[in-house]
Amino acid sequence: MAVVELEIPARPAYLSLVRLIVDAAVGSLAPGLTPARLDDLKIAVTEACSNAIEAHEATYAEGPVVVRCLVDDDQVTVQVIDHGRGFDPDRVEALPAATDPRRLRHESGLGIPLMRTLTDEVVFSRAADGTTVSLTVYRPPPP
Repeated sequence: MAVVELEIPARPAYLSLVRLIVDAAVGSLAPGLTPARLDDLKIAVTEACSNAIEAHEATYAEGPVVVRCLVDDDQVTVQVIDHGRGFDPDRVEALPAATDPRRLRHESGLGIPLMRTLTDEVVFSRAADGTTVSLTVYRPPPP
């Protein structure tokens, strides 16, 4: 298993760096992943990192947000680890459908549904010192 890890300050200015690192690490270590699938993963990771940054800001948490890429023969997992207070993703209030005009009253709230749509597996792990979001995409078998 190959591992690439990045620690970033909890600031939105670093999101583009995270996308570059995920693109470079996964693109070179998991060549069977299509460009579209890699793009899906980068969007999901960006959403997870944005949530992690917000969690840090909400609690004035110290320390970096950690982004860890784990590349295995059959899957790629990117973990986003924060030091916020944590949350229960199953208790996040459902928003109106994107086609519902009431949805325009909500500026956020699509991150978790996007992560679940764009990856094969999403796991939220809460701990006393934060949350780890694991985003997994499965690699196609070699030809």
